[in-house]
Amino acid sequence: MAGQKTDERDVLLGRRIAEQRKRSKLTQRTVADSFGMSAAQLQKYEKGVNRISAIHLAILSRLTNTPVSDFLDGIPHPDPEMERGFSDNGQQSYSTDPWSDLARAFARQFVETFSEEQRRELSAAVETLSRELKA
Repeated sequence: MAGQKTDERDVLLGRRIAEQRKRSKLTQRTVADSFGMSAAQLQKYEKGVNRISAIHLAILSRLTNTPVSDFLDGIPHPDPEMERGFSDNGQQSYSTDPWSDLARAFARQFVETFSEEQRRELSAAVETLSRELKA
């Protein structure tokens, strides 16, 4: 973002960008051209002097055939005391049949919404799907 100071996270990300670019045998000029900028600007990203945008990181990801997460994994959170995001916590696993509550809610909604004939058609489709999955 414009005006935002860089920090050690930008330096770490920049190193990863440079390493992956080199592993992929891409020159700074090639990558910079795909970003629509100068090689000098790309060099600033690689050194952590400037912060790279998500769009440019996505382009680099495609150029190097590297998931964006590979560039970002392990980069420290700016505020370790900050509340964790949704993706930071594992989801609670179901202790019993994970589909039972969903099936009950679906059946209840279906009975209230659809005619007997429509319910029979769905039931037949589910039975067919079940047989195909077991085959």
